[in-house]
Order: sequence, then C-alpha cells, then structure tokens
Amino acid sequence: MLRDKNLVSLSRQHQHALALCVRIERAFRAGRANVSDLQEEIGRQFEGEIRAHFEAEEKILFPAAAKFGLLTKLVEELLGEHQTLRRCLRRAAVGKLDSPAVQGLAQTLSSHIRKEERQLFEELQKLMPAAQMAEIGSAVEDYLRSSGAGAVCALPKPGKAPAG
Repeated sequence: MLRDKNLVSLSRQHQHALALCVRIERAFRAGRANVSDLQEEIGRQFEGEIRAHFEAEEKILFPAAAKFGLLTKLVEELLGEHQTLRRCLRRAAVGKLDSPAVQGLAQTLSSHIRKEERQLFEELQKLMPAAQMAEIGSAVEDYLRSSGAGAVCALPKPGKAPAG
C-alpha cells in the first residue's frame, strides 16, 4: 500500500535507520566490522534522529493508534520494543556493546521498523479517518521539527570510511 503522506516523515526516518542496519550487517558479513566505529555511528543516529522519532511515536502516533481496539496489542508490543531498543541504543552510544550485541541491535531495530511499517502504518491507513491522519501528521512534523530531527540523516563522519 502506498504510504499516506502524513506518515512519510516517520517512514523516511525508518529508511535512515534501516540503512544503518544494512551497513552494520554488511560490515559483519564482510569481516570488516569495527565495533567502536559502528557504535559511534549508532550513537549519532540515536541522538540525531531516533530518540525524537521514538518520542513522536510514543506521544502522538501510538496513543491515537491505541484507540483502535484492533491495534492496542500491537501498540503495547511496539512500546515494549522501544524500551528495549532505547536501552541498547544508549549502551551503544557510550561504546558498551560487543560484536554480538551490535549485530543483535541491528536485527532488532530492523524487525521493529518493519513491524511498524507493515502492520501499524498499514492498519492506521485503513482505519483512521483522513482528517485525523492529517492532524497526526501535522503534530508529528511539528514535534520532529522542534526537536531538530525533522531532516536529519546520520551518515558516517566525513573522511571516515563506512564500517561496511
């Protein structure tokens, strides 16, 4: 299903985070993973975009979605995943993860994003009236803009070769 324009900013940020997951996966597969560099990149993306993204979902999108009984359990799952991911992302940001944990974080984050895109967003687009979707989209945009995460795409530092 085509993504509703009011969810595009969140989907764009999902793409950024998925790109990070792919870079991590490729680095490990190629045997060139520098865990320290990967954790630094994870930390930049967490601070630059993911933190505000989670907050926007938790404060705006999830409460609206949970009002649809069909989505209540899914929203609870996603909130639990945010807690787990937030802990791992914070640990990565301060260099506290080992190789398996970095790989696990990438897999967990990727799976979480796909669940939001394929289940939550798809169902919201079917269930939520257009006017409400527009209100949600506007509130999310405002939140992301005010947090400075509206147009951020975390890339490796200039001059530093990508980890994968």
